[in-house]
Amino acid sequence: MHPYLGVLLSYLVGSVPFAYLAGKARGLDLREHGSGNLGATNAIRVLGPRIGALVYVADTLKGLLPVLLLPKVVASPNPELWAIAFGLAAVVGHVRPIFLLGKGGGKGVATAGGVFLGLAWLPTLIAVVVFAVTLMVTRIVSVSSLLAAVALPLALLVWAGPRAPLFIVSFAMMLFVIWTHRSNIGRLRRGEEPRFGRKAEVTVQ
Repeated sequence: MHPYLGVLLSYLVGSVPFAYLAGKARGLDLREHGSGNLGATNAIRVLGPRIGALVYVADTLKGLLPVLLLPKVVASPNPELWAIAFGLAAVVGHVRPIFLLGKGGGKGVATAGGVFLGLAWLPTLIAVVVFAVTLMVTRIVSVSSLLAAVALPLALLVWAGPRAPLFIVSFAMMLFVIWTHRSNIGRLRRGEEPRFGRKAEVTVQ
């Protein structure tokens, strides 16, 4: 397989809007309920923890599977670098899904987590622990996601060093996650960010 085809496939896999499909199965558009975000957190808030957990697993696999499977079949002397490219393409697909005309995707945290889980499991595990501890203390998912996004490149800095491509990508991903959470940061500054476990009110038509 040509690596460029792998990038395209990764983007298409990342573009599958599982949160949107889960909402439609319940007769609603998640973009019009809760935070309006097509991610696992909003799915949990609006659709309940069971469906939200399935969305989270599916979004994680969108990042994990391309980086694990595609490097084995691409015709390239640098499969490790292409694995990073496949992961980035999956994240872009999740945030800007072609199946929704490039609009209304998620914020990329779960999919990026799947990417780094496949590429560097220990630093990713450290970031997951940071996420979980922060969530238990604050009960605010956005704060947990932001701190985990900061923890990952710090862990990779120790794991692989400052010149490693994966560290550079993780630093860029941290900036990307901060950018996708800019509305959350605004609500945090105003004290309006909802806490985890508060179910959104919806009207199913």
